[in-house]
Amino acid sequence: MAVFGSGTVSQAAPHRACGFTLIEMMIVVGVIGILAAIAIPNYSDYVRRGKIIDGTSKLADARVHLEQWFLDRRTYVGACVDPPAGAVRVTPGSDDAFSLSCPVPPTPTQYTVQADGIPAKGMGGFTYTINERNVKTTLATYWTVTSPDCWVTRKDGTCG
Repeated sequence: MAVFGSGTVSQAAPHRACGFTLIEMMIVVGVIGILAAIAIPNYSDYVRRGKIIDGTSKLADARVHLEQWFLDRRTYVGACVDPPAGAVRVTPGSDDAFSLSCPVPPTPTQYTVQADGIPAKGMGGFTYTINERNVKTTLATYWTVTSPDCWVTRKDGTCG
């Protein structure tokens, strides 16, 4: 006990350490781990779905160019090469997640354009096609969901 000039008595409070206990820190680490386990896969699927839309829109664009090629020449033959010699850009750009190809050379009246996911861009396992009748098929997806009549864009099999 200490007595000061005014005659009041002061008793020092016992010293208490500031900070977090090990238990509190472990609880926080556990909560962050659970959130990360849920958020990271959902974010990865979100990014994949965005890249799928890029691939399917490239297929739709290729179809438009092929139809223009047919209107100008009355044949699809020779169209599945990079412009200006052809109508479909088959050489992927640096930002492309899909590469386009014609798995069977186009005939005068038929074609099939295929978009294959580029594994280095995180899209390995995805394959979509479109043909001259505008039939859209999903041959393969990361989620192993396929469809003979639409482009699957979600792991639940929803078509886009």
